[in-house]
This record gives sequence, structure tokens and C-alpha cells, in this order.
Amino acid sequence: MAIELWWLLVLPLFFAMGWIAARIDIRHLVKESRALPRSYFHGLNFLLNEQPDKAIEAFLEAAKIDPETIELHFTLGSLFRRRGETDRAIRIHKNLVEREGLNDEQKLNALSELGQDYLKAGLLDRAEEIFLKLRDTSRDEDALKNLLEIYQQEKEWVRAIAIAEKLASHGDHLWQKEIAEFCCELASAELMHGRNAAAREYLDRALNANRKCIRATILLGDLAWSENDSDGAIAAWTRVESQNAVYLALVADKLLEAYRKAGRAEQGLQLLRAYLERHTSLDLLDAVVSAETEIGGPEAAYQRVRDELRRNPTLIGLDKLLEAQLYAAPPERRPDMELVKNLIHTHTRRVARYRCDNCGFKARQFYWRCPACGGWETYPPKRTEEFDLSP
Repeated sequence: MAIELWWLLVLPLFFAMGWIAARIDIRHLVKESRALPRSYFHGLNFLLNEQPDKAIEAFLEAAKIDPETIELHFTLGSLFRRRGETDRAIRIHKNLVEREGLNDEQKLNALSELGQDYLKAGLLDRAEEIFLKLRDTSRDEDALKNLLEIYQQEKEWVRAIAIAEKLASHGDHLWQKEIAEFCCELASAELMHGRNAAAREYLDRALNANRKCIRATILLGDLAWSENDSDGAIAAWTRVESQNAVYLALVADKLLEAYRKAGRAEQGLQLLRAYLERHTSLDLLDAVVSAETEIGGPEAAYQRVRDELRRNPTLIGLDKLLEAQLYAAPPERRPDMELVKNLIHTHTRRVARYRCDNCGFKARQFYWRCPACGGWETYPPKRTEEFDLSP
């Protein structure tokens, strides 16, 4: 009974203390909010309504009234950088870096923001200098990622590999695909200069990093081809099907040329026909039709396109069908057929682009690295019209 009475006495005291603490906190918040300029809240409102230009004007006004607001300057700098006004962003973040009274974390934040300003402005040497200073600090991982972007832009692939290997110890991403691609870039350069032994070392390193690296497999075929080893080239290029059949379109013409050199052109054509049967591809169809025209004649090419068009009806396939018909058409009918073909071809230009799986960026040219988001092997050699055919 004594315990129950004791609790009855203590509980009201706890409630009273909580009420007093809450009142103190509320007063503190109200005091702080009243101390902030009205334009600060206008700026926040503009940001919430996705009006960055008006937000910048409001924050600039707030910064004039209260120049000591550190976070406000960080916000302004980021907004200027996003809007492309990197010179103004650089000035703000430079002032913050040189400012007295900032704690260590704020200094590091200001330095990191300044490095990003330089990177956005294309001043890669200055950006690199700053991010190197941020190594082995609380911003180490961000510094490494930005250094990796710098070295990729500068095509400093050896440095990029070293940074990616360090990043592998941060977080869950292993960076093996990127390391393999950097090795492929180095191998391509060595191949171009005829240094086959060095190229082979880089390709072995790429495949050790990522056994599924399609580009390394294709380059191994290119290496064998440069050494007049047609069988070795064919063996490498045919492995692409087991890695990712979408990329067969990149080696179709190479395979035909290798079989042609070995005196087995018909066998090469049979192989591509089989690929086309198993894997729908407009680029692969283009290679098959060209080979059919050369080996079997225009009628064989026409039959091939017609069969494929029935199986997978596409505008690009129709364009190829009309092209095949033109070869066999009598002279008096060709002008009309050319008119129809040109009309279809104009429409196919919209659906004949490649598309990045990561960001959706479209282009008529194939890239190993997406020009928009920077992703590696996110840009399959697959036309946009083909995505509608995929199950």
C-alpha cells in the first residue's frame, strides 16, 4: 500500500516537469523562428513549390539581413550549382572555406561543395586537388566517388582502377563491372597501337574482375583477328551468346568476315540465321539480310526479311523489306517504291535509337558507357522498337 501511495505522489511531479520542459522548448523554437528573416520562409516555400529561381532571390535577401546563417549559404551554393551558375556557387563556397568560426565538419562540407562546383564547371584539376585533401576524412567515400568520376572524364584508367578498388571496401557495391570496363579501355588503346601482349594482360585482368564482361570477350576476338587467328576470333565472338545474346549484333559482321576469310561464308550465314531464330534483334536482322543479299541474292534476302517481319512485325523490319524489294523490282516501279520506302524510313528514325536501361537516354549510336548517367553496360545494342516486342 505504501508503494502505491508513493507512486501517486511522484507521478504528478513527472507530469509537471514534462509540461515545463515542453514549454521551454516551444518558447525556444518560437524565439529562433522569429529571429529568422521572413524572406527565409519565403525561400523555403518557393523550394517546396519547385521554383528555384524565386527561392534564390528570397535566400539572397535573407543572407543580406542575416549574413551569419551558415546553412543558408550552403543552400544558396547548391542552388546556384544546380542552376548552372557555377561561378556564383564557387564564390559562396570559397567564402565558407575561408570563413572563421566554422567547426571541422562544416569546413569539410564547404570543401566538398567547392570540389563539386569545380567538377560541375569542368575544372577537373582543381576538383581533384580538393577531393585528394578530403581523403581519410569523414568525407572519404564521397571524395573517392568524385575522384573516380574525374579520372573517367580524363580517361585516366589506371588511376580509375586504383580508386574503384579502394571503393570496394566502402558499402555493398563491389565495382567489379567498372574495373573490368576500365581494363577494356586500356586494352583497346594497346590494341590500337599494336601492343598485343599488353592488351591480353588487361583483358585477362578484366575477366578476372568480371567473368561476364562481354566487352572483354569481344576484344579477345579482335585480338585473335589482329593475329590472323580466324578460328580463335570465331571462338571468342561466339561466346557472346552465352554471356548476353543481346550483344550478338555487335559481333555479327565480325563473325561473317571471319568465316569468309576461312572460306566458310555459308557456314557463317547459317550461324547468324540460327542466332536470329533464337534471339530477335533488328541489328542482327540487318547483318543477316546483307549477307543473304551477297551470298544468296536479293530474292533470298527478301524471303528472309518477310519471314522475320511476319514473326516480329516492326517498322524497321518493314523498311528492310522494302529495301530488299527494291533490288528485284522492275525499273518502272522503283520510283514509287523508293517514295514509300523513304516515307517509312523517316518514321523509323524515331524508333531506331538505342536506350539506356538505367536512365532512359536515347541515341542513334551505341555506347559502352551511357553519356547521360555514366553507367557502364547499361546501353544494350537494342533498338527502342524492340523493347515493345520483349515479353
